[in-house]
Order: sequence, then structure tokens, then C-alpha cells
Amino acid sequence: MTTPPVGDAGAPSDADALDGPECPAAPARPLPANHLRTDAIAAAGLALLGALMSWLSLTGGASFFKQEMHLQVLGSVLLAVPLIWRRRWPLSVGLIHALVYGVLSYLTGFEPNTSQVLLFMSFFSIGAWSAQREWATRVRVIICVGMGVWLAAVGVWLYFEAVGSTEAFAVRSLLAVLAYRLFINVAFFTGAWYFGNREWARAVALAELEHAYADIRELRAELVDAAVGQERLRIARELHDVVAHHVTTMSVQAAAARRLLERSPQAHEPHQAVDSLKQIESAARQAVAELRTLVLTLRSDGQEGTPPTVDDIPDLVEQSRLAGTRTTFEQIGGEVQVSPVIGLVLYRVAQEGLTNAAKHAGPRASVAVRLRVRPDLVELEVSDDGYGGPSPVPGTGTGLVGMRERVVAVGGTLEAGAKPRGGFRVRARIPVGESQTPMGAAA
Repeated sequence: MTTPPVGDAGAPSDADALDGPECPAAPARPLPANHLRTDAIAAAGLALLGALMSWLSLTGGASFFKQEMHLQVLGSVLLAVPLIWRRRWPLSVGLIHALVYGVLSYLTGFEPNTSQVLLFMSFFSIGAWSAQREWATRVRVIICVGMGVWLAAVGVWLYFEAVGSTEAFAVRSLLAVLAYRLFINVAFFTGAWYFGNREWARAVALAELEHAYADIRELRAELVDAAVGQERLRIARELHDVVAHHVTTMSVQAAAARRLLERSPQAHEPHQAVDSLKQIESAARQAVAELRTLVLTLRSDGQEGTPPTVDDIPDLVEQSRLAGTRTTFEQIGGEVQVSPVIGLVLYRVAQEGLTNAAKHAGPRASVAVRLRVRPDLVELEVSDDGYGGPSPVPGTGTGLVGMRERVVAVGGTLEAGAKPRGGFRVRARIPVGESQTPMGAAA
């Protein structure tokens, strides 16, 4: 859980006092949960440490300032208080802290080493937490200049304090103290500047990663939805291809048996009606078997069951012939060598073509299935010479659409329409080998 972010919304006083229209804010950085409590505990600990160090310095006679102990303890405590809001209002706290540092050094004094850590933290927070990046640079430059002026003032004060001793001792003391304080301040402020900017860059990079991860999750959800839709469409195609073919066969055979029984209900040799009923039974069993194979395939991600291929087209033709349709099969060009996906597409096209012929071509129609194999192309044609009568089983209108989608998915084309001299023809052309269009979609 996080609190409101640092920036225009999270720090209105900083924005009102320091930001301007010419200085656009960087993306806000969210504040961590319980940051005020954490910073208050840290400030209290540093205040106690500063008070203890002030007491030890005065007791040991090594105090940098000359004020009394209770004043230096008070100064160490007051100097730690602004750190409570160092992340909430980093610019304001940084300026106030530097100003309080200079004022308290004159009024109360404090332990310089602990105070240096306090300055480091407030200076670091400007770089790490301020969303006003240009103002963060300006404020830190102002603080560095102010500390330089403070060091110069301390140097002058030390010089006049040293007057009265020998000149050599005064110069050596002055140079030693100034060199020490200069080194400490340069090291602390340089480190605070560098690590503050580095922390901000790390936070920005982390925020970008989180946004990218959110985008990826959203895209993944969209892809999952699309995949579910494609899978639904695939299942609908498979069910249509499996059920429509066999149900059409059963319907045609049932109609034939009914007509035979109506014409000769007292016939002594009803073998033709019996044959039709046997064909209905066989088609029903095949439909159930193919549905079971489809269900097993869907349950196990395609590991169970073998989908039909182009080599099973002659069996389709034989089933159509047994169902009473005069059907022939011709293969031209030698053996077919295609991928399982293309083989399944060709099988489904043949199945749908035979189903449509059984529905619409009429009982006396002839159906021809031709498979032409070329080095770069496989062509499947299902044509009939029927009259296109009404179907005993109403269609869904998805058969031709499903065929076309399957063929296009593997880079092929589908032609379907009436022939000039009567009948209907379905022709699928699918490129193979090097001429195959890489679609990347499964049928």
C-alpha cells in the first residue's frame, strides 16, 4: 500500500513555492506506506545520537562549538526534526534544513559529525524524492553555495579566534580545520547528490517496468480472449464438419427407407429399406466415433486421437457411395505429401463438399472428387451434376464460410459456385513446398 505520490498532487506547497510553468514535473513517485512513522523514528534516533555525541564532545573537551551543553543538545535535536518530512516535501525540507544548520551553528551549536549525516539525508532526499527535477538541481546548487559561504565564515571566525597565538600556529590551525571541513563537505554533498539521483533513476526504471508489466498483462488477457474465440470457432468448425456430414447421410437414408416402405409396406423382400437403415446405423456410429475423437483431442491438447488427413478422402468417397450417392474419386499427379494441417483442411473440404452434394444435388446426381497434385500446389475439387433441390436437412450457412476460412488460413484459395451446365463445384487450391504462404494459423 502506498500514499499519494510525490509531485503536483502529493506536495502542493513545494509546487506552489518552487515550481513554475517553465519547469515541467517528472512522473510522480509514490510514497511508501508509513513513511512518516519511519522517518520520525529515524529522526528521533539521530537526535538522540546527536545529543549523546554533543555530551561526549563537551565532556572530552573536543567540542567544535563553544556554547553550553544544553544548547548544543537542543541544537542537535532541532536539526533532526525536519527529516520527518524529507520525503513528503524534499525541496522545502532541504532548504529549511540548510538554513537551520547555519542559524543553529551560531545560536546553539551542535555535534558536527552527526549533523553532517542529517544534512546528507535531506540533501539525498531532494535528488531521490523530488518530482521537480530542474528545481531539485537548483535547490542543491543553492545549498552547496550556502554551505561554501558558511565554511568561509567559519574560516574567518577561526582566524580571529587564533589571533593572539603565534602566527604559525594560527595559520596551521586554520588550514587544518578548513581542509578537514572542506573535504568532509565535498565528500558528503557529492555522495548525496550522486546517490540521490541514482535512487530516483532506479525508482523511475522500476515504475516503467511495472507499467510495462501491466501492459503485458493486459495484452496477455487480450490474447487469451482472442485464443478462446479462435478455439470456439475451431470447435464449431469441427462439430459442423463431423456432425453435418453424418447427419446428412442419415437423413438421406432415412428418407429413402421411408419412401420404400410407403411404396411397398407389405413387400416380402424389404432388403433395400434394411440396407438404408444399416447405412443410418453406420453413419451414426461413425459420427459418435468422430465426436469421441474430437472430445479426446480437446481434453488432451491434441495428444489423443489422430485427426483425419488427405489419405482418408477415399474412405469419405466410399461412405458417400454406400449412402446411395454415385460418387467417384480420382487422384492425379502421384502421392500427396503435405503437412497434417493441410491434410486436415483438404479432408474437411472434401467432407463438406460431399455433404452439400448429398443435401442439394438430388438422388440421381453424380459426384466427382478429384485430387490434383503438383510440385507447388494441391488442388481438390468436388463437383456434382445435380439440379440443386431443397435439402431434407436445413443448413446453418456456415459450411462454405468454414471451408474458406480453413483454406485461407493455410495460404490457399477456395472457389465455390454453380457450374455453367448445371451442378455445383467446390475447388480448393493450396500451395505446398517453397511456394506455401507462411500464415502461421492452424485450421
